Order: sequence, then structure tokens, then C-alpha cells
Amino acid sequence: MSTAAAPVRSGAVLADLLPAARHRYAVDAALVLGGAALTGIAAQIAVPVPGSPVPVTGQTFAALLIGTALGARRGFLSLALYALVGMAGVPWFAEASSGWSMPSLGYVFGMLLAATVVGALARRGADRSMLRTAGTMVLGSAIIYAIGVPYLALSTGMSLSAAVAAGLTPFLIGDALKAALAMGVLPTTWKLLGRRG
Repeated sequence: MSTAAAPVRSGAVLADLLPAARHRYAVDAALVLGGAALTGIAAQIAVPVPGSPVPVTGQTFAALLIGTALGARRGFLSLALYALVGMAGVPWFAEASSGWSMPSLGYVFGMLLAATVVGALARRGADRSMLRTAGTMVLGSAIIYAIGVPYLALSTGMSLSAAVAAGLTPFLIGDALKAALAMGVLPTTWKLLGRRG
């Protein structure tokens, strides 16, 4: 008698394990709405950074987890909904802000791309081991900064080096902690679900 866990099918992300065969579109819509709402709630966990127009928030961590758990398509749709509704005036960006004119809007665009990329990687198993999860989170964070920092420089008139000092350097320790948290949560979730599977 074998006690080995049943393997979870390859190419799946965590959201694919929900029992919803007959109501797939309704479940996908709920996941997309829930992902956007979770990002908006996480954005309200904000700590101002002296000398920077960008606060430390929970929204980047939420965006990366949503992309990883929902996959590229649903992750993209969640973050696109979050961005569009926030730009339309719902105050659920960081510190209850909204609109088009924020210097930190580039980070929101970066989160949209990052959620898509980490979602595609998760479909290839990038969230099933601690080391691969760490790499996935680092790549996702790098994408967010690659769009957010230049946007910050352009929207505020800062030099690129000043934008790096204000919009990247103060966040590196927090990003390392978020990656460590994801390294524990995601592979553990897969192991627990694999044992049930």
C-alpha cells in the first residue's frame, strides 16, 4: 500500500484546483473580482517613506500572489480591473488615492505586467518549490520596478538616479521579506493540496 500523495496535474495554478466544472465562468469572474478587491484592500496597508512619493504597501505582494494563484489570464484581468477602476476614481490605490495623475501609477502598470508574467511561470510550476518561488517573486518585483521607477522619474521630473533612490532602494528589504513569505506560503499550499489530491 502506497502513502504517496496523488500528483496535482501539471500546468495548473492554485485556482484551477477549485471544484467548478459546471460554473467555470462564474468562478473565474469571482476570482478576478476578488483579486482586484484584495489588491485594493492590500494597498491600504501603507507606510509613508520619508522623501518618497511612493509608500510601502501590501499591494505589490497581493498582486504577485494573485498572479501566481490565478494564472496569467485571470491575474492580468484582476490587475487590469484594479487599475481601471482606480483610474476611474475609486479610492483603492495606495493611501486611498485614485486617478491618472499619481506619480506611483507606473507601479500599478508594473503590477499588471508582473501578475501576468508570474502567473505564466506558475503554470509551469514556478510556485511549487521554495527556490523557484523566490526567483518568481524577485522577477515579478523587478518588473514592477522596471516600469514604476522610470514612470516616477518622468511624472515628477526627478533624475533616474533620484527616482531609484526614492522609488526602489527603500523597498528592497520589504521585498525580500515578501519573497520569503511567499516562499513559505505557496509551496506549502501545493503540498497540502497534493496530499488531499
